[in-house]
Amino acid sequence: MNQSENSKKLNTFFNEEYNALKSYVSSNLKSSINRDAEDIIQDVALKLFTGADRYSPINNVAGFVYRAIKNKLIDIMRSSKTNKIDYESQNETKLIEFATLIYETSSDLYSKQMKRELKTAIINLKPHYREIIIAIDFEGYTYKEIEQETGIPIGTLMSRRHRAISLLYKNLKPKQKIIS
Repeated sequence: MNQSENSKKLNTFFNEEYNALKSYVSSNLKSSINRDAEDIIQDVALKLFTGADRYSPINNVAGFVYRAIKNKLIDIMRSSKTNKIDYESQNETKLIEFATLIYETSSDLYSKQMKRELKTAIINLKPHYREIIIAIDFEGYTYKEIEQETGIPIGTLMSRRHRAISLLYKNLKPKQKIIS
């Protein structure tokens, strides 16, 4: 029963939202990727339809499909050598933006050592703090998306991110003075 219900929901969603999905994929593709938006959508649709019987009932079909497409785009960017540079430079930019938040300065010039310290500090956070920082500040998820995916209330997620930033600030402020 789950298989036919999930398949029906997926089929309806893909039929009604195909153009929106195509626009979403196209807007997230870099010009250096030699893949067509329709190919990516077809790959994701095939995977979702063939595995529809393994999933519990899908309540939020749009979130489910968009998350699968976003994951596919990330996989493509990670696997492509030419896009690996783009992906790394995007992460570097996000790291600089996050460093601006932690170090409370508008300077775009952070030493490599401070960037390493920040990366290490993020990695050393407790898992639920690290995950919220990575999801919000590096992967671009919204609190609402994370709430829908995990079932954790938005207030709890916001609180965790705030505590994580406080911990990072507390741990990195003394190191910033030493390195500077």
